[in-house]
Amino acid sequence: MTERWHRRRGWRGAAAVVAGLVAGGCAGAGGGTDGGAGGGDAVALLHGAADALRVAGSSKARTSMEMATGGTRVTIRGEGVYDYRRQLGRLKVMLPQDPAGASEHRPITELLTPGALFMKNRGAGVPADKWVRVETATLSDGNLVTGGATDPYAAAEVLRGARTATYVGRAEVAGVAVRHFRGTADLVVAAEDASDRSRGALTAAAKGFATARVPFDVYLDDEGRIRKVRHRFSFVNGRREDAVAVASTTLLYDFGARVDVRLPAAEDIFAGRIAED
Repeated sequence: MTERWHRRRGWRGAAAVVAGLVAGGCAGAGGGTDGGAGGGDAVALLHGAADALRVAGSSKARTSMEMATGGTRVTIRGEGVYDYRRQLGRLKVMLPQDPAGASEHRPITELLTPGALFMKNRGAGVPADKWVRVETATLSDGNLVTGGATDPYAAAEVLRGARTATYVGRAEVAGVAVRHFRGTADLVVAAEDASDRSRGALTAAAKGFATARVPFDVYLDDEGRIRKVRHRFSFVNGRREDAVAVASTTLLYDFGARVDVRLPAAEDIFAGRIAED
């Protein structure tokens, strides 16, 4: 679990917080004449962002997760594909290099599914040909940070809890014209309004984070689809009393991309004990 990895020192302990690796009202500034939205309209628009992704069907995704602790900044990056209607995805997650420049770990393959996270190349005593399966509702963060990447659909469902939203203005993401909104979401509200498949994980996150309030910046295209979203979570690890700020960014592109996610067979799932470092 996340706590095991936190027993390391230095950058390894910092990376563990990010990766885990098992481990009311509406307010806002009114928009201008270029397609902006007022506070109430912006909140309603963001509440429907996850639905817009379901209409799109699928996309490619890039993720990054950043944190700073003890003077060390750690960034974990991921890339893959996601099917929003089935809520299935596959990411290749790259752990950060150590201070000497050597990679600590091979890329980890993650399969994102409703209620479970599967990881291959997990290390820590897990055979290279085996997968580790983790129930996301049992994680204190609902797997919003534990896997080193936020599930793209879960990232959208967090916005169902948007309580405030301000239209910042027009912008561009990867060559696509977008509208930039900034606000704060409430994980308790998000869990209540989330789809059945996401509710358990978001409920766990609402209880497990240092605060259920999640500041965000989100960029929507003209079809209401998320092109980029950045959440700032406040995470407390079991071995720390102070909260650690974790910034998770998800970039979505190439909508309609083919997604082929095959879950591992029962005999390919590791059933032994994960070694502690």
